[in-house]
Amino acid sequence: MRILGQDPSGDGVRVQIETDEDIWHLYNVVEVGDLVTASTTRREEKAADKLRAERAEKKRMTLGVRIEKMEFSEDDLRLKLLGTIETGPQDIGQHHTLILETGDSLLITKRHWRETQLERLKRAVDDSKKPRILFVSLDQDEATVAVLRQFGLKEIVTVRSGRSGKQYAEKPQADGYHDEILSKMVPLVEPNMPVVLLGPGFEKESLADDLKRARPDLFSKLHVYHTGQCGMAGVNELIKTGMGAEVLRESSVGAEMEAVERLMTEIARNGLGTYGTQQVRDAALSGAVETLLVLDSKVREQDLDNVVRAVESQKGNVIVVSGQHDGGRELASLGGMGAILRYRMD
Repeated sequence: MRILGQDPSGDGVRVQIETDEDIWHLYNVVEVGDLVTASTTRREEKAADKLRAERAEKKRMTLGVRIEKMEFSEDDLRLKLLGTIETGPQDIGQHHTLILETGDSLLITKRHWRETQLERLKRAVDDSKKPRILFVSLDQDEATVAVLRQFGLKEIVTVRSGRSGKQYAEKPQADGYHDEILSKMVPLVEPNMPVVLLGPGFEKESLADDLKRARPDLFSKLHVYHTGQCGMAGVNELIKTGMGAEVLRESSVGAEMEAVERLMTEIARNGLGTYGTQQVRDAALSGAVETLLVLDSKVREQDLDNVVRAVESQKGNVIVVSGQHDGGRELASLGGMGAILRYRMD
């Protein structure tokens, strides 16, 4: 994402969507009641005195829409903003839907900007510079290909080997299994994208050799890890236990899941962990919070600026956790808010 400028009044911020993941960040910034101005298409007004109505062609125009409803699609990464036209060349007061995609620019005008919302925009600018991570989690029977994006893990496809019996034990690479995995990986690989192979047994090492031999231009550097499970369970195991820390260090999701796992451990042993809105608020205002974890949906729905300011003023760390991965779902089960403490509180 790129921040193009801010109105002198401070009420409006203009941004450019540079990656599809920027749309997720916007979903966490735009809220009902905002005025969003963007280029869009709408049918031209026609003269009302004609006996037979004509179906007008759609024309591109800039409209300001007061938002009444939002719809985020994780599958195609599009954000729909539904509301009433407030500024523009025509149809003032009528309903319109803005569909935001990569490449679009928009002006977001709020009656009041929360600090957490401005921080989210800055985070989007920083995160857009970080590469995604491609995972292949496999054993000799099946392989799951997944991509780690800025807000969560996305399972892409599962490839099954179709093997059975002991005749495959010596030359598993000869059955086309690895070729099929390679065909699914190639369209997903981006420049400087880390590629991680993981799972139990020795299948991952065999795949690594085949990938380097088949496409050294793409897979000259692979990260290989042993996990007790394959599939998405294996990917989550890798992230939660911090085994791939050197790869995941730059990933927002990796940091979020590791922090949630630490919080859950502290709570389970009745240690330096607490959860619940009031308990966390009290700890923050007392200066006891080392790391504050807040679910992104909770930040969207509530003004938590005073809690965030209290933690940051005491040199604490604030992590907004996406609800699109296992760590976010665990935090949601705790009410969407938790904290790792500096010291125990009564």
